[in-house]
Amino acid sequence: MFKRVFYTMTMVAMAAPAFAADASVGTGMIALAAGLAIAIAAAFGALGQGRAAATALEGIARNPAASGKLTTPMIIGLALIESLVIYALVIAFIILGKI
Repeated sequence: MFKRVFYTMTMVAMAAPAFAADASVGTGMIALAAGLAIAIAAAFGALGQGRAAATALEGIARNPAASGKLTTPMIIGLALIESLVIYALVIAFIILGKI
């Protein structure tokens, strides 16, 4: 039963832009895509940063003498994760520019 409802809703969602008389549905989908892109990127970026920080702090707690060797790669890793989120923000702005 759930599959049937899911497939029906999927088909209705796909067919809505085809039967639209104006472009408002298409622009709505573009705005939704931009919002989802930045939301997903921010969520998984935050999860990655949290996991990286937790792992680095766990390593420092196990071996305090290695804190100097762990801090720099951790900061570089966090910067790279953040750059991917900023890249997703730029892509979302590009997508919004198509409206």
